[in-house]
Amino acid sequence: MASNTYEMTGSVKTIFEPVTFPSGFSKREFLLTMEDDYPQDVKFSCIKERAAQLDNVTPGERVSVSFRVRCREWQGKYFVDLEAFRIDKKEGDGTTIEYEASGSGFENGGFEPIDDPTPF
Repeated sequence: MASNTYEMTGSVKTIFEPVTFPSGFSKREFLLTMEDDYPQDVKFSCIKERAAQLDNVTPGERVSVSFRVRCREWQGKYFVDLEAFRIDKKEGDGTTIEYEASGSGFENGGFEPIDDPTPF
């Protein structure tokens, strides 16, 4: 069976301000410069209470992001989103720094259905 979660390691480039939509749905996005022969920036989003993880991260820090690929259709257009559900800080030697995020909402392995019709 194929896994629906992925992991990427890199340096946090930018953390954007939280956005709340009229429906009450909230998210916070950040850019990660991935570690590769040809590094590029990848945008992730943290949904609802998972956005609090970003309070413990600053630009320039090396992190490992666990995420899933989400796609939604809205008015005949398709939107793909990389939804981060876990962010772990990394030391220079690759070891993980453990920390507790208050009110992180990681119950059920970080998975929960999204009932919001907003495509992004």
